Amino acid sequence: MMFAETVLHEPELDLVVRSARAESDGVRSLELTPVNDGERLPRWTPGAHIDVMLGTGPNALVRQYSLCGDTATVDSWQIAVLRTTDSRGGSQYIHERIQVGDVVRVRGPRNHFALAGSPRYLFIAGGIGITPILPMITEVEAAGADWHLVYGGRNRDSMAFVDRLAAHSEKVTLVPQDERGPIDLDALLGTPEPDTLVYCCGPAGLLDAVEAKCRSWPSSALRVERFAPVATDGAENRAFTVVLQRSGLTLTVPSDKSIYSVCRENDVSVLASCLEGICGTCETEVLDGEVEHRDAILDEDERASNTTMMICVSRCHGDKLTLDL
Repeated sequence: MMFAETVLHEPELDLVVRSARAESDGVRSLELTPVNDGERLPRWTPGAHIDVMLGTGPNALVRQYSLCGDTATVDSWQIAVLRTTDSRGGSQYIHERIQVGDVVRVRGPRNHFALAGSPRYLFIAGGIGITPILPMITEVEAAGADWHLVYGGRNRDSMAFVDRLAAHSEKVTLVPQDERGPIDLDALLGTPEPDTLVYCCGPAGLLDAVEAKCRSWPSSALRVERFAPVATDGAENRAFTVVLQRSGLTLTVPSDKSIYSVCRENDVSVLASCLEGICGTCETEVLDGEVEHRDAILDEDERASNTTMMICVSRCHGDKLTLDL
């Protein structure tokens, strides 16, 4: 069956790699600019990320990277990529194949880790998780808010953008694990702080530990961003019915397929990128039915509202869902 042409709901741009540099041992940053001089890039807010299309043809990769530059800069975007030993190909491609002058296609920006207003912030970053935190720091500093960053890494050589943080040394605590051990979350989070938002990004182990420590905090105090899908070991996939209201279709989603794949098979134009529930591209409005959320994006309040879902991974907690598709 021929797939329907995907309808894009956000900008797609061809950008030129203007510069590339090593930010630390294993982290490479790229500065991306419009192909045509004088063009302005779409505005973005701290916490936003973009899709980067790597390569062409059926084997092309699509990966998501946080924007880590200055939101006030309108003619360039910056991303930084950690080269990982268990790479699915994206980090290896960027570290080995992308060169200054190359043109890359990107989609976005999109933000599921938005910075909310608060008089006080605690930022916790682990490794490459520093990237979305950097523009947040710039914004809260300009707003005059009280903030503190605790930034951990394997060792100092592995910790990117330390030089950029030097201007705020009195508000930044660096925790190289080989020197100081892991971040002391009991000291940081053991007692809930009033009027404080906690923003955390990093490896899954850190996020899980921070979430556990914040259970005594107000439910809206913690905001996290994950780079990896949520584990669903033991979760049972059941078949269910999905009603696509705008398309006038009622479809069966079998246990071995996602809503997204069933939509594509039936010529329904839907957009997705990561297919792991971590990028938010496929977020879809829910009109009726209860969702079994399996994404790494929505927080507890957003899940409880049952108003949207990520159709690439999430399923129905019953027999039928009605979606605005």
